[in-house]
Amino acid sequence: MFNEGDLFNEIFITTETEYNSFIELSKDQNPLHTDNEFAKSKGFKGKVMHGNILNSYISYFIGECLPTKNVIIHTQDIKFKNPSYLNEKLFFDAKVTGFYKSVNAVEFKFTFKNIERVVIAKGRIQIGLLLL
Repeated sequence: MFNEGDLFNEIFITTETEYNSFIELSKDQNPLHTDNEFAKSKGFKGKVMHGNILNSYISYFIGECLPTKNVIIHTQDIKFKNPSYLNEKLFFDAKVTGFYKSVNAVEFKFTFKNIERVVIAKGRIQIGLLLL
């Protein structure tokens, strides 16, 4: 089902609806995320999207995009490198870097890049394959 080197790709765009839903869920209204002028005064192009929105995209990838639904996330490591902005297209690439049949685990390395191919975030995910 999984082989080392397998590649997976998705495209994500943080829409106004997702952005507002995340604020409602997380209650995080830090001005860096909610006030364009504040964010610009700190050197950003505008309000910066919450980094943890990217974690929700990872959850979607694991739960909905893999060739099996019999999975559970064991670990997830993400390093935020650059900001992302509202309505920015993000390219998600994940590569299987390890398949451990003895413990039914698969490891991925992933990146989120913007349209300029600048790395927004990168990291590692390990999932378990649930036994039938």
